[in-house]
This record gives sequence, structure tokens and C-alpha cells, in this order.
Amino acid sequence: MEISSHYPLKNHNTFGINAFAKEFVQVHNEDELAEVLKTTTGKKLFILGGGSNMLLTQDIEALVIHIDSKGKEVVWQDENTAHVKAMAGENWHEFVLYCIENGFGGLENLSLIPGNVGTTPIQNIGAYGTEIKDTFVSCRAMDIATQEVRTFTKEECEFGYRESIFKGALKDKYVITSVTFELTKTHHKINTSYGDIAAELTKNGVTIPTIKDVSNAVTAIRKSKLPDPKELGNSGSFFKNPIISSEAYEKAAILHPQMPHYILSDTEVKVPAGWLIEQSGFKGKRFGDAGIHAKQALVLVNYGNATGKELLDLSKKIQETVYENFGIRIEAEVNII
Repeated sequence: MEISSHYPLKNHNTFGINAFAKEFVQVHNEDELAEVLKTTTGKKLFILGGGSNMLLTQDIEALVIHIDSKGKEVVWQDENTAHVKAMAGENWHEFVLYCIENGFGGLENLSLIPGNVGTTPIQNIGAYGTEIKDTFVSCRAMDIATQEVRTFTKEECEFGYRESIFKGALKDKYVITSVTFELTKTHHKINTSYGDIAAELTKNGVTIPTIKDVSNAVTAIRKSKLPDPKELGNSGSFFKNPIISSEAYEKAAILHPQMPHYILSDTEVKVPAGWLIEQSGFKGKRFGDAGIHAKQALVLVNYGNATGKELLDLSKKIQETVYENFGIRIEAEVNII
């Protein structure tokens, strides 16, 4: 393992921000991670996965540890179910495709989400009616201070909407090294009720969809709405869909009766942030090299040479305008560094 100085991170963040790490090292397994953590006690650290859920607004004045561990395996199975483990450095979409190719169902609605396996529990990533917590069994994680490895159960992860204990009480305390999922081998629970999946399947002439059909539909929908980070810098959905009280929704709906919404409970309603942003006039707008994607208002994009600060300023402008227009606050989903 070699520690590099003043290391460029442009190719390690999906926004393509031209920032630098004070120091940088790649680790490929738990032993290497433990060695780096042991020998760098007292140093400021930054753990880097796929770089898909962050906006770099400055250089990282720390030792960046890039988790690049690979491997996936079935650790247990019976006739109907399989527990499948993936190392943290595995590309998420490639892992989803691996599961589908082997007949394991449960992750197909999460196809084409950027990033690596190890960061998925931190954010409790979700799309098209599915979240990580729906199939999550456990994860292995290393204590940064002691290098002890612990297994976290689903209950211990305290999953919420785009939240987990790793974003809360244990933030910056552990590094996830692998994740295990419980997936179906038979009687797959096909979920086509969210978003445009059913319409995409109908367009393709699919009446009895398989998990592969659902994955293909989700992939096609995402490609039609979301830019490829290799071609246009972005981090997927920049904002969370706000969850507001029923009272707040009713108040806003008086002025905006056409506002789409999803009733979560007797007291909570989810409102699509993309709709709020589009209605505020930002969809497709460009401010220098920072902009909002023309096909999906949730996505901020870097047209080439935008700085992280320019994108952050744009996100704040969007938040302020949405609040002025609707009285609803939207929060960033990405981590601002």
C-alpha cells in the first residue's frame, strides 16, 4: 500500500469536481484497512467509496482511504432464499446484475443506482418502492479507533428514510467492509407499482414480468431521466423528497391543489421534491457550468468546470425558492464536503 500526496480526486467523485486529497491510499481487504488505521492514529481521515453521494466543495485536508475491496458470494441458502454477501468496494449496479443473473430477487428495483455496495446501508438507498432495509441482513464494519470488526444487524442499523445509525450516532466511527442481503430464489416479490415501471413493461409487451424484466425497465427509465456521470457530472438525486405533516400538506394544497403527494400515515405526507423544483422554474436551467438537468429537476449537474461551491450555492438557491413558493423545506440527499 502506497500513500500518495496531493492526489487528484476528479475521477473519484461522480460530479467530476477537480479537488485534491492531502493524502490518498487504496485498501483491498480488512487486513489492509486495519493496518492503515493502526499506522495513521491521530491523522484526520476521510473514507471514500464510489464517490457517488458527495459534493466536494474544497480540497480534502486529510488522509483519504479508498475502499476498493472486491468479492461476492452466497453464504447461505435453502430452497427459497439465499444470503448473498458483497464486499464494500463492489460496484452496486454490477452486484445487482450478478444477483439477477443467478436468479436472486429483491434488488431489481435498485438497478443502475451509482456507487458501491459499502455505502448503500449508510444512506439506506432506495428507488421505485424499494429500500436497502427491505433485503438487508447484516453488515461487517471496522471500528476506526480500535480496528475491531463488528457485525451489525438490521435492527442495530436503525434504518430510516435515507438514514441509518452510520449517518447518526456512529457517523465517522465505523467503516463498512461487507454487506449481506436476504434474497429470494423462488416466489419473487415483483414490485411494479411505483413510478413508470408498469408503463415501461407494457411498452415492452411484458405481461408477466420477471426480476430481469423489472431491472431492465428500471434501467431504461433511469437512463431516460438521469445523465450518465461519465458523460455529465452528477450525483443522481441531489435532494430528498420532503416528508411533511398532514397539516402542512393541507395548508400548502390550498394554494397548490395540483401538488402530487403520497400519504405515509395519518400524520405524514411525502411530496416529490422534483415537482417542487420544477414548479419553481429551475428544471433545465444553467448557471455557468452548474445546472439542473433538463429531464429531471432533482439532479444537479456539472457541465464541465463547475466548482463544488458553485453547485452548493445553486442548491441553496433552489431550497430558498422552494420554501418561498410552497413553505416546504427540501434537504440535500448528498453529503456536502
